[in-house]
Amino acid sequence: MRAPRLVLALACILALVSSALAADLTVQKWHGNGIDYSGYRAGQSPQFDRFPSQAQILEDLRILEKNWTLIRLYGGDRHSEDVLEVIRREKIGVKVLLGVWLDGRPGHEAESARQTAAGIRLANQYKDIVLAVAVGNEILVSWSDHKLTEEQALAYVAQVKKAVSCPVTVADDYLYWRQPEAKLASAVDFITMHTYPMWGHEDIDTAMASTIRNYESVRAAHPGKTIVLGEAGWASYTVGDQHAPRAGDEKKQKRYYEELTAWAKASGVTLFYFEAFDELWKGTGTEGHWGLFSEGRKAKLAMQALYPELMPSALTSPGYDPPAVPAVKEKQ
Repeated sequence: MRAPRLVLALACILALVSSALAADLTVQKWHGNGIDYSGYRAGQSPQFDRFPSQAQILEDLRILEKNWTLIRLYGGDRHSEDVLEVIRREKIGVKVLLGVWLDGRPGHEAESARQTAAGIRLANQYKDIVLAVAVGNEILVSWSDHKLTEEQALAYVAQVKKAVSCPVTVADDYLYWRQPEAKLASAVDFITMHTYPMWGHEDIDTAMASTIRNYESVRAAHPGKTIVLGEAGWASYTVGDQHAPRAGDEKKQKRYYEELTAWAKASGVTLFYFEAFDELWKGTGTEGHWGLFSEGRKAKLAMQALYPELMPSALTSPGYDPPAVPAVKEKQ
């Protein structure tokens, strides 16, 4: 009976090795469904250190593990630590791209240092869960409101790479990464890029063509470098003139999610879709409606077939007022 047991043991070892190799984000391939996760609910905000409870996090992770095996977190903070603790304790079947939030504005140096130290500690404490660390989020693109210089970013990357054993990346907009002279490209283990056709006044019919074009521009700028799509999504409601009129819509969100996911799988691109849940702390306009689920944890249209148990009983996105009907003048 020893031979079958030995075969079984070897099979288990090979499965574990295969799983570990499959989760190497430095390899250009699709590693499974990924999603960006911040669990902030009504009354909670990272700006005021009001974090979700571990019970709320567990509820979220039970939802997410049904469809995603990878999640991206954004901070070296209490929220990320709670998420990692819950994943390990409850044996949730997801791995994590951990973030370190950096802010280059004067007066934020101490907070960036705390974030970096916490990110290093968590990456080392949860080596079985953390696949890589993203040092900064949109810190180099020209329109960032918390921008760092490349020299500052390079110093943070070097600090983290020296202190952790997992790969290190920087998450930024394609407008930065498409520059062949981008210094961070050679410093990171893989590129994490963002692209949002919606912010470029694209509507849904041109959204995927724009996404692919932006991805290819980064690949052309840095041939041979692994590229992970760290953020791409479609809001279910939009406000303001930075979008095509009424671009935000649940039907459009469903189409973009399905087309983007299919393209990522076929093209060997790991995708972290933006995002899991609506976050009310970001406001009632466009920024508050990127989730595939509402703040109340109900499935929007894109997720309703997968999550019939989370079917909403009310609207999960605001509607638009109907266009005004011109008044007809009575004949005098």
